[in-house]
Amino acid sequence: MELATAAPVALALGAALLAGPGPRAMARLARFRRAPFEALVVWQCVALAGVVAALAVAPAAVATAALPAWATAAALALSAAMLARLLWSGHRVGTRLRTERRRHRELVDALGTHDDSPATRAAGSEVRVLAHPTPTAYCLPGRRQRVVLTEGTLLALPADELAAVLTHERAHLRARHDLVLEFFTVLHEAVPARLRAVEALREVRLLVEVLADRAARRVAGPVPLARALVSLAGGAHPDTALGVTDGTRGGGSVTRDRMLLLAEPDAPFALRVAMLAFAVAVLATPVVLLAVAVG
Repeated sequence: MELATAAPVALALGAALLAGPGPRAMARLARFRRAPFEALVVWQCVALAGVVAALAVAPAAVATAALPAWATAAALALSAAMLARLLWSGHRVGTRLRTERRRHRELVDALGTHDDSPATRAAGSEVRVLAHPTPTAYCLPGRRQRVVLTEGTLLALPADELAAVLTHERAHLRARHDLVLEFFTVLHEAVPARLRAVEALREVRLLVEVLADRAARRVAGPVPLARALVSLAGGAHPDTALGVTDGTRGGGSVTRDRMLLLAEPDAPFALRVAMLAFAVAVLATPVVLLAVAVG
């Protein structure tokens, strides 16, 4: 079989591999968590490559005259289904998140008080305090950003720990981690439910938290941040804050993983470069296969 003829088959197999088995295997590579930024790039490229491969099956099959009619029809159906699911997923996830965040922001603004103390003013984003004894802290992204604390948080955390928490939440807002998670969630939900790798979604959400932890660790140090994590471990974290809408946040297990990673050094430079090279190679593969088929 010529390479051009095999390209549609390779694209279809690649799409299936990158949708489930590949991400499940990657989720077991805990070493990648020491390079959270590069790991996020890898995860996004793997998810995007799977979608691109599924979309490219149809044009590759049409350009390959040697395929039988039934194979071309199947390829067209696969790509059309993937495109429809991707568009529907983008609309559904985006609409759901923005609606829930808007409602949540309205409630926070109505029930919370504006805190303009020196500690919270340094956060750089508007801080709202809710009258609740449970220590809780989270952020609401968007055009009208909010960092939300409870009175229990202000009472439980000394100044250095509060600074670590505020820096963590500000890092989420500054880096627009909500958009990173929304993009990944759209690609994740575009895949048929039986092929989805929930482990991948959990890992991406953990990496986002680790990235914000690294920012807080640079400002406040690992010990105050670790103490703050322990104090806030039992608090509620609204699922709509950064895009978690399906109950896969992980609760205490995520906190334990974050605590362990606070003491871990950054990944070696060679590993970070290798991860980025792998991300580029994975994303380029379906593009190259499509080019071979139509070339």
